[in-house]
Amino acid sequence: MTIQTHIIPIRWDADRIAILDQRRLPCAEIYLDCITVDDVAEAIRTLAVRGAPLIGITAAYGLALAARFASDRAALAAFRDQLAGTRPTAVNLFWALDRCWRVVEAMSATATMAQIAERLLDEARLIHREDAAACLAMAQAGAAVFPANARVLTHCNTGALATGGIGTALGVIRAAYADGRVSQVWVDETRPLLQGARLTAWELSCDKIPYRLICDNMAASLMAAGQVDLIIVGADRITRAGDFANKIGTYGLAALAHAHGIPFYVAAPWSTIDLSLETGAQIPVELRKDEEITTLGGVRTAPDGAQTWNPSFDVTPGRLVRAFITERGLVEPPLR
Repeated sequence: MTIQTHIIPIRWDADRIAILDQRRLPCAEIYLDCITVDDVAEAIRTLAVRGAPLIGITAAYGLALAARFASDRAALAAFRDQLAGTRPTAVNLFWALDRCWRVVEAMSATATMAQIAERLLDEARLIHREDAAACLAMAQAGAAVFPANARVLTHCNTGALATGGIGTALGVIRAAYADGRVSQVWVDETRPLLQGARLTAWELSCDKIPYRLICDNMAASLMAAGQVDLIIVGADRITRAGDFANKIGTYGLAALAHAHGIPFYVAAPWSTIDLSLETGAQIPVELRKDEEITTLGGVRTAPDGAQTWNPSFDVTPGRLVRAFITERGLVEPPLR
């Protein structure tokens, strides 16, 4: 089975990080040159780069970049904390930074900042390669759950734009399609920032995988019409109970799938599992700006002064998940 994509969302480029600006897709493929830690933090915070695994990879490269500017380890720790403060929900961000910081702590006290920077770059590249391998392993493990001629529904973006490889949930879909198991991909537009319409549809178009785009509020009717055989999504943090945070709207899909007897799967790397948390009630959920709801493409769609409630994620109970697809295989909740 050959599973490939040409999409490269991030790369280290000599003395900077080149990030494909996902805010501009699908209209333009433009790379941002991140030269400073401020640039990297801003790219993560404003969703120029997104997706839990890719956020972790970006943070790892960001810390390597920071070491080139830091005067000492205390200054580097401040840069680390700046990166950690960008997105509160995606556990891969903290996992990657903690892993890279252990590398710093393991180095001799006499190591120069130049030596630390080089070692951190090696570690960031290793994290990037490992995620690409994890995506492939997930894809191969998860494709087996697809029935013949499957009509699969997915939410948000979980592909190459969200990872270091072919994707998590979308990577599984890519593998199942390559294996001849997928006849139709249903793509939620994914309000309010349209990551499904802008990003997932773009990736599927690039790979010539058949899809149809729907509004988020059409999913229930689609399931009731018998047009969905399974649902697969990604995750930003998974707890011991199997409760997980993912893009807002995921919980509704899981509840609908349960009501219609449709299997609901979650694809995520092992680094997304946070065994320090028992249940989803402990997951911090990021609240974002009113403008994401009150405007669309820069055009105001709500009255001036309209206030919103705009959580970026919701938390889905583990009891609604058939299985988690990881690089180590399929795991049923709970994960204790």
